[in-house]
Amino acid sequence: MSAHCQLTAAKPGFGNNISHSHRRTSRRFDPNIQRKRYWLPSEGRHVRLTLSARAIKTVDAIGIEAAVARIRARGGKV
Repeated sequence: MSAHCQLTAAKPGFGNNISHSHRRTSRRFDPNIQRKRYWLPSEGRHVRLTLSARAIKTVDAIGIEAAVARIRARGGKV
């Protein structure tokens, strides 16, 4: 599964693990990505979105219609 959110565009961040001796090795900070299925009443169908946990809360607050409109405004496919 691709580690980016369709709504918030959250992507992995990169940094370093730092050991006790202060040696640095690469690491990756992945967003909490989930696949969630929503009913889209305007189109009479379900849509499956790849969202971060924060974006799921955003959809709950603004509604699925507004969220899909935002995704499409950014050029995303739903």
